[in-house]
Amino acid sequence: MDYTHLGRSGLRVSRICLGTMNFGPLTSEDDSHAIMDAAHDAGINFFDTANRYGGDLGSGATEQIVGRFFAKGGGRREKTVLATKLYGEMGEWPNESKLSALNIRRALDASLKRLQTDYIDLYQFHHIDRETPWEEIWQAIEVAVAQGKILYVGSSNFAGWHLAAAQSEAQKRNYTGLVSEQSIYNLVVREVELEVLPAAQHLGIGVIPWSPLQGGLLGGVLRKQREGKRRLEGRATETVERMRPQIEAYEDYCAELGHEPGDVALAWLLHQPAVTAPIVGPRTREHLDAALRALTVRLEPAALQRLNEIFPGYRTAPEHYAW
Repeated sequence: MDYTHLGRSGLRVSRICLGTMNFGPLTSEDDSHAIMDAAHDAGINFFDTANRYGGDLGSGATEQIVGRFFAKGGGRREKTVLATKLYGEMGEWPNESKLSALNIRRALDASLKRLQTDYIDLYQFHHIDRETPWEEIWQAIEVAVAQGKILYVGSSNFAGWHLAAAQSEAQKRNYTGLVSEQSIYNLVVREVELEVLPAAQHLGIGVIPWSPLQGGLLGGVLRKQREGKRRLEGRATETVERMRPQIEAYEDYCAELGHEPGDVALAWLLHQPAVTAPIVGPRTREHLDAALRALTVRLEPAALQRLNEIFPGYRTAPEHYAW
């Protein structure tokens, strides 16, 4: 396993991040624990979850599954760089969502209890809060850091200027600020190349892409459909039909390279500047093994160029749309 620093911090994380969103709703607790053990065996030390994850089991259920995994002992917690998030509603009363100082305090304590740990390595804002000033947010975070409850802070779904604003306010307080940003980023969805990636690189913020296969679109969807392994409905059918020429060209080129489409999609992200570790959300052990294969895929400049021809990206703003 290869490791890298998370942004400009001294924290070293694996180049693959294990996402846990499916743990509980789609993957049983026993299977979830087996996947986490397998991830550790493969050298993955970076696990990501959120207080809202749990699906039909209810918000917090996934954190509880992870917490019971840590409670088994055997160094499971010590081997893990644990990331979780807050922002979404956890109840019907006021102050049970977003980034007020009160919700940060309550949500953090609740996550610590569910995760059966006394600290979070990376505490992430799941979305920008346009109603709470950064002075209040950073003051609450500084208190939590002083209490030893969190070590690092990250963001998710922020625009480039949100990153800049957050870091500017943190700098005024002589505080580190954000060390990471989670954004949707893959060969198909590349808008972050306009401003988020340049801002992250400039500010020393590591980028953690989510949905690296765009919901399976980049995982060999046409081949699986032909083989009867995948059934498309609703929007998925519309998207595939709209992008069929590109997807066909992509799957054909992956075959020419001798790699699975999903492996190429993950490997492409690992070749992008500012990217720390894509988040993979396996439902099964086989899905985890497939994600690990991407670490062995090396894409030459000609291959990267061809992939960019199939799925054109964005130049850094403002040059993309101006001079």
